Amino acid sequence: MKKFLVALTAVFMITGITVAQADTLLINSAFEKPEENRPTRGQSMDKVSSVFGEPLAITGPVGDPPITTWDYEEFSVYFEYDKVLHSVMQRYKAEEENEE
Repeated sequence: MKKFLVALTAVFMITGITVAQADTLLINSAFEKPEENRPTRGQSMDKVSSVFGEPLAITGPVGDPPITTWDYEEFSVYFEYDKVLHSVMQRYKAEEENEE
């Protein structure tokens, strides 16, 4: 009986490792676009608006520190105070570009 329990435990451990590997989060980098086409970290709101124009929509500021989001047709820009934290492509635009 002890050998059976050891074997059963080994099977569960192997199965558990396989399940853990199957649950690995994959990040789809296909939706990344070079930052040369969107604002880069550290740019000011004034610089972004002078280079890319006025945003289609503005959300925020929300929280502490205040985070503001500017939405453009092809990307969104996230600011902390008046500096760019990150800019990301709009998913639907990235999908369209990948289909071409």
